[in-house]
Parts: sequence; structure tokens; C-alpha cells
Amino acid sequence: MSRLIHLSDLHFGRARPELLKPLIARVNALGADLVVISGDLTQRARSVQFRAAQNFIDALDAPVLVVPGNHDIPLHDPFSRFLHPWRNYRRIIGETLEPDYLDDGLSVLGVNTVNRFVHQSGWFNPVGLSRIASRWEDVGTRTRVIVAHHPLDQRPTDTKKPTRGADHAINTLSELGADIVLSGHLHSWRAALLTPRNEGRAILQVHAGTGLSTRLRGEENDFNLIETEPDRISVTRYAAGAGDKAFEPMQICHFGAGDAGWTLLSGDTS
Repeated sequence: MSRLIHLSDLHFGRARPELLKPLIARVNALGADLVVISGDLTQRARSVQFRAAQNFIDALDAPVLVVPGNHDIPLHDPFSRFLHPWRNYRRIIGETLEPDYLDDGLSVLGVNTVNRFVHQSGWFNPVGLSRIASRWEDVGTRTRVIVAHHPLDQRPTDTKKPTRGADHAINTLSELGADIVLSGHLHSWRAALLTPRNEGRAILQVHAGTGLSTRLRGEENDFNLIETEPDRISVTRYAAGAGDKAFEPMQICHFGAGDAGWTLLSGDTS
């Protein structure tokens, strides 16, 4: 069994300081093989905020895979945003915007869905899909995981613009044998089945809310523990309410693999 921790939308610069140590403690106690952070490390892409994010990453015991979010490029500095949007991110967090991780049970690929020319909405572009296809040519029976800031599916009640290229990405990822897409951006938790329009295998998309931010949008701060086997995936949501100082398990759902891809076996996914 492989164990993944999925964090998102930490928003250093607008984080709840009383939850920082409890989050680190809980994540480390879970003993994951890998921690992934699906974007928005910062609130305004400032150096001091990236340094706070890097200090958080350094405090985690497991390897960490990070992709950027739309808040990780300068919003109010158009010159920097268009000409060198990743300067602070690359200098402090790391040069690679689309990292990958491989072990005996997992193949995890980061995808940069940020569009510097659009304030909020993301883009899953063909270049990223081509890279995924080449990386997954020979990974065998490992669980195939994509990490991206922008989700490939949204509820009708979600107010943010859908990700450009999402339908094509779902179809292609299904053909490439993707099992899980981990995303953030919406500041809400959900585990959803992505059904390709080309009738391919269903993929599991797991949304994380915000791990530390005060921008809660009516939900608790949370993160996910994802446990994977070749034919089974379990997703446990850990959350801390407004007056809480610890992250506790709140929801769990189980998925099984079949001929048509992943299906829900039990649990509340919304």
C-alpha cells in the first residue's frame, strides 16, 4: 500500500498561525510516502511568503512534490507577471514547475495549469499531456497520479471559471491510464469520478480545500490522506474547524477498480 498526503491552497501571507504546528505534526504522524501540494503556496507571491512556505516544506518528514497555483505569480505587478512570473517561486521553492516522483507503487506527475495572462482560470495544455504520455510509457502497474492546481471538474454551484482544455484532458488521461487527479483552487473538499466523454475509464479526482488559509468559503481547513492499492483507493479527509487546534479525520470514502475504471464503494464524497 502507498500513502499520499494531499495539501493545497496554504496561502502563506493569509494563513492561520495557530494551525501551522498542528498541521505539520499531523502530516508527519501519518507517515506518508509522499506529500503533494497542489498550488497556491502564497497569497501574493512575495519572497517572505515563499520563504514561509519553504520553511513549512522543510519541516515535513516525507518527500514533497509541489506545483504552483495562480496566487504564486504576481497579481498586482503586470510587468513581473508577464515577463518573469516564476522568479520568486523558482528562487525559493525550486526550479521545476512540473516535478515528478516514482517509487515501487506510485508514479506522480505535477502539471502546471497556471496561465499568467489570466487572473484566475487555468489551462491544461497539450504540451503537458504529451509530457504525461511520454513519462507513463513504462510505469507498469503503479498507481498513476496527476497533481494540478486547477480542477478538471466543477459543480454547477462553483463560481470560478472552468479549466480550459479540461474535457480533452480527461479523455486523454483516461486513455493514458490515469487513476487519480489531485487538485485545489476551489477551497472546497470533494472526491469526484471523472467520466470521459469518449466512454473511457473513469478517473478519481480529489479536491482539497485550504490547508491553512483564512479564506474558508464556508468549509473547514483540511487535507487528504490517500491510500492506494492496485484495485482500491481510500480517501480520508482531515479537517480543523474554526475553534479547533488539531486536524482530525472527518470523512472517508473507498473506491474500487473495475473494467470501467474507478467506482465508489462506500462513503460520502461531497
